[in-house]
Amino acid sequence: MQSSARWWLVRLLGVWLGVLWGGCGQTGPGGVPDEGEAVRGSSLWATRARARLAAGTAHSLAVRPDGTVWTTGGNGHGQLGDGTTLSRRTPVQVQGLSGVAAVAAGHGHSLALRYDGTVWAWGNNAYGQLGDDTRDNRTVPVQVTGLSGVVSVVAGDTHSLAVRSDGSVWAWGRNTSGQLGDGTRDDRAVPVQVTGLSGVVSVAAGGNHSLAVRSDGSVWAWGNNASGQLGGAPEAAYPVPWRVEDVSGVVAVAAGQYHSLAVRYDGTVWAWGDNLYGQLGDGKLEGNSRWLPKQVPGLGGVVAVSAGFYHSLVVRSDGTVWAWGNNAYGQLGGGSRAHAASPVQVLGVSGAVAVAAGYRHSLVVNSDGTLWAWGSNLDGQRGDGTLTRYPTPGRVPGLSGVVSVAAGGGHVLALLSDGTVWAWGDNASGQLGDGTRHSRWVPRQVPELSGVVAVAAGSSFSLAVRYDGSVWSWGDNAYGQLGHGSTDASSVPLHVRELSEVVAVAAGSMHALAVRADGTVWGWGFNDYGQLGDGFEGISARRYSPVQVPGLSGMVSVAADFGHSLAVRADGTVWAWGNNTDSELGDGTTTRRLVPLRVNAPGTVALLSAGYNYSMAMRADGSLWAWGTNFAGQLGDGSTTSRAVPVRVQGPVRASTLAAGQSHSMAVGSDGFLWAWGFNFEGQLGDGTLTHHALPVRVPGMSGVVAVDVTLNLSLAVRSDGSLWAWGNNDVGQLGTQPSTYVTTAVRSSLY
Repeated sequence: MQSSARWWLVRLLGVWLGVLWGGCGQTGPGGVPDEGEAVRGSSLWATRARARLAAGTAHSLAVRPDGTVWTTGGNGHGQLGDGTTLSRRTPVQVQGLSGVAAVAAGHGHSLALRYDGTVWAWGNNAYGQLGDDTRDNRTVPVQVTGLSGVVSVVAGDTHSLAVRSDGSVWAWGRNTSGQLGDGTRDDRAVPVQVTGLSGVVSVAAGGNHSLAVRSDGSVWAWGNNASGQLGGAPEAAYPVPWRVEDVSGVVAVAAGQYHSLAVRYDGTVWAWGDNLYGQLGDGKLEGNSRWLPKQVPGLGGVVAVSAGFYHSLVVRSDGTVWAWGNNAYGQLGGGSRAHAASPVQVLGVSGAVAVAAGYRHSLVVNSDGTLWAWGSNLDGQRGDGTLTRYPTPGRVPGLSGVVSVAAGGGHVLALLSDGTVWAWGDNASGQLGDGTRHSRWVPRQVPELSGVVAVAAGSSFSLAVRYDGSVWSWGDNAYGQLGHGSTDASSVPLHVRELSEVVAVAAGSMHALAVRADGTVWGWGFNDYGQLGDGFEGISARRYSPVQVPGLSGMVSVAADFGHSLAVRADGTVWAWGNNTDSELGDGTTTRRLVPLRVNAPGTVALLSAGYNYSMAMRADGSLWAWGTNFAGQLGDGSTTSRAVPVRVQGPVRASTLAAGQSHSMAVGSDGFLWAWGFNFEGQLGDGTLTHHALPVRVPGMSGVVAVDVTLNLSLAVRSDGSLWAWGNNDVGQLGTQPSTYVTTAVRSSLY
């Protein structure tokens, strides 16, 4: 069954490319967003625009239209927000975060602004730049303390800024140069108000300096001024804002490491500060710093601006992108590594609506929603699955196909990048959602269901989560597993009305689990073994509507199978409840648990999957662990001995995702290769044989895999090109091909 539906969306390039349909903001320093985009008719645009694209030092972020956040690149501090510190070459979804309007990226930390006005942060926190009143790094988002009504956020190297709806500015993090603007040099782990500023509509954060635009078009600056980036004589730092002279009518600003940019209402660009690589655009290489703003010559009609470490980017009203400054890594997109002291057009890009300049790389989103990248790719920040540097823009490979899959008892669900759901296989209970009970071996779209971001499949029922956090269900309902308050089955999706703000779902054989944005877990359906975790068991304990699992908070993902349930907390701890006949709860006993207990799992866990009477976990370091029944070698430790506590799977050294089925398991290595082990009576291991394996074997021909799911005797995999592959049992066409007994090697399913 689908273990934690949100996880199957991880590392899917197709989603990454659909991130920015509609108006997008741009970013400032080192990829730090500046809310600018402003020059489109009104100075109010700066407050309304949302920076949905951000480039950090070695990582990139984007917001999808559904409000989820996707990241790629370096992850040494957890700045990708996927619960690990594993760097990624292809995008991963930030855990537990929905309804996001804007993102920002600093040197090693990330910020997100939700539509409810709250701010969330993750990554490096050495200076309190996450604003959660600690100095602890976070690999998943935490809420910034005490902030509400926020309309924009930006991130400097190690400090953060937010503008509230009342025009006030708040800051937190490192403050050695006074970049927090509170009149001190003291670091702050919670937001403090910037002194003496009101009516602010746009902000930008540089390496150690900050900028703000007020509604009257004036620019204000504070923090480090060693290169004159505050618009005043160098060699001084200012711990409170002061007005930048000689520039007015400004609607957007951007801050690089040591230089500053401003866009005026007339579409001209003005620059000041460090000019070592020509990043001021005045025609001088290795020029002296300039502390008085000066117009960038020959450049007009600018509608978006971004400042990287030592380079600058703009978008003009005709959709062209122009760049200047440092080009050692090809970040100017001209095909060479020569620096440019004057703006040069980035060739091969048209229809641009947003730009983001990182430390050594650049990003642009076009009006058609495609994402283009160039420059350094040492940490995978381009998101195309390689570490190759690109000195000219290249489209990040896009998918219009499958982005996640879920395998039920005899049916399959596929989520496409356009938010539609397709289903095929057994339909005796209406689990295909097409209004009939006719089984289908050709995929068919689930009608009247759109904007879906996650799917899960139980034995004979299906679940979907839409972008608005609502849950929809259809199929068998004998045990209340649809959550509609009755036992009436449905062959079309129905809204689970008692749940909202859901960020993850899981489907067991006959019960369902959901995680809400507040970290609580809810369950419904079959409860004869206590798998709903509400302290009860038996026929009378079945729940036809969602009930909260007591004692759980801060949860980010869930997994479920026939009789037991699992959950991961944001701190990486594992919790389990329900049937324990084969020690599938991992507590060293066979005692059934009616409420959640903490599993003594090794290390910090990032991902869980629940099989039939066994469990699997992936640690943050990518190692795999398993416990429970092992009669077919499904634990992957080389034996058929059941385990009451977690043992290490002897599979890929570093995995990126995993799936546990009835009696076989799969995992994807960080290199994209697929591994399988356990029961193989119907070819579900995909190695061309019917031989069982107690140690993982590599599935032939399956590379570039980004998502997997297994159930009973069926296996599914999605590759990075959006294609769906399947093997194993096919008696009702669940492989997406004409029904047959079984298939022992991967075949491509025809989804179109």
